[in-house]
Amino acid sequence: MNPQSATTYAGSTLRVLSCNILAGASISRYHEYVTRSWGTLLPGKYKLSNLDKLAHTIADFDVIGLQEADAGSIRSGFLNQTRYLAEASGLPYWSHQPNRKLSNVAHTANGLLSRTAPTHVLDYPLPGRVRGRGVLLATYGHGQEALTVAVAHLSLGTQSRARQLGFIAELLQDRPNAILMGDFNCPPDSRELRGLFAHTALAPPDDPQATFPSWRPQRAIDHILVTSQITVERMWTLPAAFSDHLPLAAEIHVPVAAWKVAA
Repeated sequence: MNPQSATTYAGSTLRVLSCNILAGASISRYHEYVTRSWGTLLPGKYKLSNLDKLAHTIADFDVIGLQEADAGSIRSGFLNQTRYLAEASGLPYWSHQPNRKLSNVAHTANGLLSRTAPTHVLDYPLPGRVRGRGVLLATYGHGQEALTVAVAHLSLGTQSRARQLGFIAELLQDRPNAILMGDFNCPPDSRELRGLFAHTALAPPDDPQATFPSWRPQRAIDHILVTSQITVERMWTLPAAFSDHLPLAAEIHVPVAAWKVAA
């Protein structure tokens, strides 16, 4: 979809994508975490090829949340991967949240790309036993009808995830039109996500999609969650062309008032 075709929507339908991009690296078997470990630390032309494939894919979406993008370090050839994807896909607006930095070797970030300019973008560090996780929060429009989009990559540990989701719940509890997406490292029926649902208007997905590992998806750990005023018309995964997670896509229906202030 090109920018002009977005105007053919009913005025309240958005195509949303969440994708853990593994800093451009590709993994197709568990043993490659070891045999291709060099790929997580060194740049390579195949990473640019993966990013170009992803850029072609995300050009069809309106809002994209990235996890494990590199903010510019040795492993990416000092390329800001969020910016590269925005420019290569033709999406005009991008923001990123650099998080964990390992000297000059790796600099992990969350990223947000969109067809519409956000009114505000804020980033927050998340609590946890190990520092280096965050949530990127973008607002489209003003006031109670504004649309909020949050992108997060949560910890592997259950207790840390619970604290992180508690923090995110405080950010989103008074926002009626909200989308929370990312790599949560836990299924939708986990105790920590049930806590999020209890304290916000966010709801578990009706049809959870297995996204990990990308070559044989068995676990639904990547999510696009929406509040009750937003309707998910369909949710699906994209074929594995990169990373160790399948990209998760959704077509959502946003209340007209929220779409008007976002447009």
